[in-house]
Amino acid sequence: MPMIEPLAPAATDAATRQTLDAVRGKLGMIPNLFSTLAHAPAALNGYLALTDALGNGRLTAVQREIVALAVGQSNACHYCLSAHTMLARHAGLDEAGTALARQGRGASTLDDAIARFARQVVEARGRLSPGDLGALRRDGLDDALMIEVLAHVALNVLTNYTNHIAGTDVDFPSVAV
Repeated sequence: MPMIEPLAPAATDAATRQTLDAVRGKLGMIPNLFSTLAHAPAALNGYLALTDALGNGRLTAVQREIVALAVGQSNACHYCLSAHTMLARHAGLDEAGTALARQGRGASTLDDAIARFARQVVEARGRLSPGDLGALRRDGLDDALMIEVLAHVALNVLTNYTNHIAGTDVDFPSVAV
């Protein structure tokens, strides 16, 4: 049972209702996470704006899902792992790639560096050594990609922690944590 109940669109103000309706139009549903974030329209709108902005970055859709899976696994977020397993499949990541991402690994050198970096950031709370950063650079992560991955990590930590605090009911095909 959720500790913070998702809001029905009718229980929100007109602007938030319009935002949730746009989410439904784009995704075909309003995920419980979005209805939970709707308690704080600034948080919902900030999440959506950062998601949209990062969608125009250098990371591919598959790489963005690799980050989400690595972070979700590191934070043991059942909701996010379930959602991003499905989203990763739609982006083109196969079952083996999903399993690797959840381990903080990837199939290519660059994808491995992205996944490893995302996991290291979460587990080390952002305190990586110069040696760690050097290894990531050798594997293809330049400074711009590191900053972009960090932004994705922050976005995913927001959703992971929201789901932990809210006890968000999983409304995607459930996967094991």
